[in-house]
Amino acid sequence: MALNRDFVGRTYPAAGTYEVARVKIKEFAAAIGDDNPIYRDPEAARAAGHPDVIAPPTFPIVFTLSGAAEALADPEFGLNFAMVVHGEQRFEYTRPIYAGDELKCTSTISEIRSVGRNELVTVTSDVTTVQGEPVCRTHNLLIERGGAA
Repeated sequence: MALNRDFVGRTYPAAGTYEVARVKIKEFAAAIGDDNPIYRDPEAARAAGHPDVIAPPTFPIVFTLSGAAEALADPEFGLNFAMVVHGEQRFEYTRPIYAGDELKCTSTISEIRSVGRNELVTVTSDVTTVQGEPVCRTHNLLIERGGAA
């Protein structure tokens, strides 16, 4: 069944803020196998010109889909999660994510298109500090296999 195109343009704020902790950055870096010291050691990060440890570039995946989850799970949207694969993820940074940041995320269903028998959904998420400073924008492509009419 084709996805409901009426959802394109709908925006969803995350339920709360995300507090970036040093330990979360360290755990994420370990999980992706990156032992760069600027992800673990505040002194190494400061020596590299940062105020504290920074998060690896793919770190926002931890929290950016939480806002869009409401839309993606809506029965009227029509997404069959059993048939979904992750197609692509891109990150556009204004500045790095630092330990101690408190971040907000707003996600938008920015595009739905059919390719063959598949439905492709792009979710764009804007990440800012709670003060409104832009941090990054993410683009997440989900593919529902066999969902196109």
